[in-house]
Amino acid sequence: MELAYITDSLGYLSFTDMLDKVKSLGVTKLEMTTGGWSPAPHLDLDGLIASEDARKKFLNELDKRGMELVTLNCSGNPLDPGPMGKEHREVTEKTFKLAKLFGIKTIVMMSGLPAASPEDKIPNWITYTVSWPESLKKNLDYQWNEVAIPYWKNLVKLAKESGIEKIALENFSAQLVYNPETLFRLRDAVGPMVGLNLDPSHLLWMGADPIAAARELGPAIYHVHGKDVRLERGKVEANGVLETKPVTDTANRAWNYVAVGCGQDLQWWKEFFSVVRMMGYNDYVSLEMEDLTMSPEAGVKTSIDAMQQTLSK
Repeated sequence: MELAYITDSLGYLSFTDMLDKVKSLGVTKLEMTTGGWSPAPHLDLDGLIASEDARKKFLNELDKRGMELVTLNCSGNPLDPGPMGKEHREVTEKTFKLAKLFGIKTIVMMSGLPAASPEDKIPNWITYTVSWPESLKKNLDYQWNEVAIPYWKNLVKLAKESGIEKIALENFSAQLVYNPETLFRLRDAVGPMVGLNLDPSHLLWMGADPIAAARELGPAIYHVHGKDVRLERGKVEANGVLETKPVTDTANRAWNYVAVGCGQDLQWWKEFFSVVRMMGYNDYVSLEMEDLTMSPEAGVKTSIDAMQQTLSK
């Protein structure tokens, strides 16, 4: 496996300055965001689609540094019933167009989350339907059968027309696909174009074991994010892992995203990467650095150092 980097955490740098910084840290592969949840600080989606000269200039900056764009990320909520959903669907379709122009074969994104009924105006993450209220089971079936599966069947067709071979869905919270089981539910309905972007950080705070998840996924691992989380002592024990405080309130949250190695130790990461490799995945692992307890530069360097020591080649 080879280390890549998602450039957003250095979004305050210009495109060329970011490239120089990342290259100086020993990373030459990039995952770049195109929109959706991200402001896409280093990529002009519309401009690159419209102009061959812009694409050549963009790629030339990579080529002269010996760097490579390995995947595009358009994570957002394409199933939101409001204006945001429309915007994110447009970004997704444009990202597919750019992928075709660049020859990118794997797209990273999220499954999306619909409203719970045709009358609702906001997405609804339903995580409990055991016995009460009974309506939640019907709401969840609506989300899957009436919204998500039809949308994804059409999107898979569009992806094939764009030359895309794999769509890697991040197992993020507040999405219909947030673990292996939900990934397989969508995959069984729309086909093997969709697999998982295995991000261990989300599984950890939800109480799952990413190493066990990797074994469960097997060949359905289509991409991996190197991202760590720490369950904060004294906070989780008192209140559990469900957390509504803003990510900036790090001192009071039950869990925080942290630089790689600051949540799980390096032995854990060695086992995780070893099992992922054992399951047949031997592609890119993209560092996603969202540690707000240190500077972006420190977090990126800390994470790169940890991942370079633990990645399975």
